[in-house]
Amino acid sequence: MIHFLIHEASDNVGVAVVEVATGTDLIGRDLHSNEQITARAEEAIPLGHKLALKDFAVGDSVIKYGNVIGQIVQPVKTGHLVHVHNLKTKRWA
Repeated sequence: MIHFLIHEASDNVGVAVVEVATGTDLIGRDLHSNEQITARAEEAIPLGHKLALKDFAVGDSVIKYGNVIGQIVQPVKTGHLVHVHNLKTKRWA
């Protein structure tokens, strides 16, 4: 089962394609290369939401679909949810 997708090798967040429970070992797919990626959910990730594929510090850029979509405003650990509480578009950061 595929749990999350990335669209470009440069993406540092994945998009959940199913509801993900805390503690789940995840299988992802890179849509550009068709390679399998693995990760672990350290918290629940709702369908359609972003999963951190690396540790982020305040000020780090988030890359999705091969593009910078925003900036981290609170530290995020690998396997955690990236959403409005810790990510802002660069316009509003």
